[in-house]
Amino acid sequence: MQNRPAEPAPQRNGSNASKSTLGSDLRIVGDITSSGSIEVMGEVEGTITARGLMVGPEGRASGTFSAENVEVRGQLDGRLSCSSLVVRAAAQLTSDVTYRSVVIESGATVDGRFKITKD
Repeated sequence: MQNRPAEPAPQRNGSNASKSTLGSDLRIVGDITSSGSIEVMGEVEGTITARGLMVGPEGRASGTFSAENVEVRGQLDGRLSCSSLVVRAAAQLTSDVTYRSVVIESGATVDGRFKITKD
């Protein structure tokens, strides 16, 4: 019998990290951190830090959010820091936003302050 070294476990990094979906039946109060993407279909109150964040059409999120790419289809209230922001037509965004690029579709409801970053 030969002893072979164990194969290393696969590494998870941002490029192949998964997407976590928070279902419509969930209400979460607290902090959420992910190296992947988070899709909010239910209700979240707290802090979300992730590579990507999508608030679904029926989703509601309030608190502080930090992600590279953010798409809002539902309701987002609070503070948001991101590289890329897309606010879809049916979305309601009430937030102070720091961003690099932004797209706001016609029909979206937007209220807050927007500040572009140059990094």
